Amino acid sequence: MAAASSTATQSPFKTFDASQANSLKPHSSSRIFINFKSLTPNRNRQIRCLIKSFENQPQNQNVDFLSGSDSIHLIQPNSSPSSAISMAAASSSESVSKTVKRVCLFYCDETKALAERVAAESDAIELRSINWRTFEDGFPNLFIPNAYGIRGQRVAFLASFSSPGVIFEQLSIIYALPKLFISSFTLVLPFFPTGTFERMEDEGDVATAFTLARILSNIPTSRGGPTSLVTFDIHALQERFYFGDNILPCFESGIPLLKKRLQQLPDSDNISIAFPDDGAWKRFHKQLQHFPTIVCAKVRIGDKRIVRIKEGDPEGRHVVIVDDLVQSGGTLIECQVCNFTYMISVYYESSHTFLKSGGYHLQAMATR
Repeated sequence: MAAASSTATQSPFKTFDASQANSLKPHSSSRIFINFKSLTPNRNRQIRCLIKSFENQPQNQNVDFLSGSDSIHLIQPNSSPSSAISMAAASSSESVSKTVKRVCLFYCDETKALAERVAAESDAIELRSINWRTFEDGFPNLFIPNAYGIRGQRVAFLASFSSPGVIFEQLSIIYALPKLFISSFTLVLPFFPTGTFERMEDEGDVATAFTLARILSNIPTSRGGPTSLVTFDIHALQERFYFGDNILPCFESGIPLLKKRLQQLPDSDNISIAFPDDGAWKRFHKQLQHFPTIVCAKVRIGDKRIVRIKEGDPEGRHVVIVDDLVQSGGTLIECQVCNFTYMISVYYESSHTFLKSGGYHLQAMATR
């Protein structure tokens, strides 16, 4: 056996001749102790060694540790190959179980069905419920069951700010969860509802997108640090800078799912993407740039909305209208009838659809 120091200079350790190992004749159940003494006093160095063979002894000896003048512990395995494989498999299984990170997913009443679908996709997600109750005066009376059970766990909350009436009760839960000694907290807010009011056009306008961002920026930090916020297709990417340093916004998009679906169609080479206005084009055209595009422009005359084709040609093509938000559907309907006379078909894709009065016309459009 040869020993070498970890440095490139002359080794301060003595060389142990492997031929002398035969004289040790250790028993199969004993340990072999080989002492190396450093020639340099009061210095400890780590060395590497290689045992090539011992006569009548197994060749796969295990070296425990060596530091300075400590002994080398050569442990001879007594187990059979099958037991060694079993131990390795058990160790691997235990290692995998330790690396799998479970997530406790809470949800509100509106997102219960979605949370159940998400949990069905992964065994690492555990659904947790909340008691959404109210007092007689209508204010929320909330309770988080088994609060001690989520200590040290990764926690997520699937929220829905669909109306002002449900925001306060959900914010109460969002502010409470990080304080339950959890390891990390993630807020999944698929739709950022005030995102369309992100700027001021006249003195006195209140940019409520900034207001909601400030509210979410004050979520308490958990043991793992700031809260992570996941939202989809926010109206304007610059709204990222509305959030403070106590929250980490993560902007996701549904456009990759649309692209994947369109590319699977047999006539995907005959598809054009139409944007109803310049805002939609700025928001999504880079993600859909490999498709031919059609850009429309909105002109309002009184209460009427007129949409004209600004760029592109829809003739003889399947047209997919892409926008981030649909409320009444009026813009999409105008896009459909505006000079799209010779197209084959028209469809729409929107990350967030909230049909208000007059939105029923969208059903007829979608089935054409």
